[in-house]
Amino acid sequence: MTAARGAVPLRGTQSLVGQMGWVIKRPALTAIEVGWRWVFGVPLLCVCWKQWLQVLAAYPLEPSGFNSIDAQNPWVAVVQLANVFTYYQPPVLAVLRWLAPAAALAWVVISGLGRNLVLKRMNPGLPFRPVQMIALQAALLALLGATFWSWFRCMQWAAAAHISTSGDPDLVGFAIWAIFLSLGFFTAWALLSWALEIAPLLLLLEGRSVLSSLGQSLRLGKAFTGKLAEINLVMGIIKLALIVLAMVFSAAPLPFSDELGGGALHVVWGASTAFYLVANDYFQVVRLKGFVEFWRSYRGSVA
Repeated sequence: MTAARGAVPLRGTQSLVGQMGWVIKRPALTAIEVGWRWVFGVPLLCVCWKQWLQVLAAYPLEPSGFNSIDAQNPWVAVVQLANVFTYYQPPVLAVLRWLAPAAALAWVVISGLGRNLVLKRMNPGLPFRPVQMIALQAALLALLGATFWSWFRCMQWAAAAHISTSGDPDLVGFAIWAIFLSLGFFTAWALLSWALEIAPLLLLLEGRSVLSSLGQSLRLGKAFTGKLAEINLVMGIIKLALIVLAMVFSAAPLPFSDELGGGALHVVWGASTAFYLVANDYFQVVRLKGFVEFWRSYRGSVA
């Protein structure tokens, strides 16, 4: 394969508007992305709901103290919530011991197949290599799991340092650390995960093996990696903006709840959630398209 490397005058984000228009004109790409994610997500939610009902049957809410939480006193409520968490921790962990590995296995398989289908639809000349794509998705999930575990341990430290049953909890200090740690880990994920996001493209576009794709993703050159990190960070910001927008849509009808009724509120909340999920999947395809275009600029065209 011939490599056609050259300088790209545009910043990574300057090309996103064009990529967004390109993806909008091809709704089948977003439909495939939404499809494989919902094929995984809907059954998982059903299983989680069924398991939660079984946990509630064995561990009712009343003995946990959840119904007696003092919503008017956050200093007391936070300790009461900690007691509820402690009450439900054993049965929930028992479920997670088998559900988490099963969900992880299902995700790497479905996401590997789905992502390969999206890329093949985007570039029909690309090969279909589901086994290798599944392996790379497993590596991505492992990095996500390590990031989440690190965040959770840091949050445990913040909670232990600022909330205790022996005195008044320092909610302000805990909130500051919670916001700082959450945004910090979110930004770190956006800045570092591009290496595993570009590896599947190298696998398909350059015909590499799994290990070769992972190794090459770290040796793409400063200019190329700068574009990838920039796009990934912007996509992370867009995801945060979508979350805020969905929350605004969900909260908008609350002042009119008496007139609208509970059923209408549930419809609005469901529509806001669906909006976020579909919009997030759309921008996932936009990011893929951006990665492909920068690969063409820096490393050549599809063989």
